[in-house]
Amino acid sequence: MSDAQQPDPHDDHASLIRTPKQLIVVVVASFVLPVIIIILLVNFVAFGGKKGAGSDGMSEEAVARRLQPVGTVELRDVSTPAAARTGEQVYQAQCAACHATGAANAPKLGDAAAWAPRVATGFEALLASVLNGKGAMPKQSGGDTTDHELARAVVYVANQGGAKFAEPAAPAAAASAAASAPK
Repeated sequence: MSDAQQPDPHDDHASLIRTPKQLIVVVVASFVLPVIIIILLVNFVAFGGKKGAGSDGMSEEAVARRLQPVGTVELRDVSTPAAARTGEQVYQAQCAACHATGAANAPKLGDAAAWAPRVATGFEALLASVLNGKGAMPKQSGGDTTDHELARAVVYVANQGGAKFAEPAAPAAAASAAASAPK
């Protein structure tokens, strides 16, 4: 064998780029191709339809949902009797969760035997238990229910259990009655 026929030992590591023209094409392509890919991706994400990138995150409805206020403020005059809820309404909203089922050893509504010792302590003691909390029952004062509404709920629940408590007077009526009382 002659030298021309013998394989060059360095041929295994030969580059695919053999001419200066091929080198220029590869260098230009290595810069231009990524730029074109980035431009296409940006167009797809930003302008790929009204909804953008397959989601409705930028639609008017979605933006409006994200901009909704977290809470609201409700102002009401608690001294007017029309604004005060009845004892039964307060019971249904707050008390029924435990007192309807007897959860956490709460006496059930209408169970005269369970309510008898509590009724014997009197209206003021029952109201104090509701306002300050007792046992598993958390204190109710300071929530969205006024003390007068809680007092009406105490009368409702206790009367269902055999008490004969009178409905408490509205705060405005109690204040005006105290002012007009003889001294």
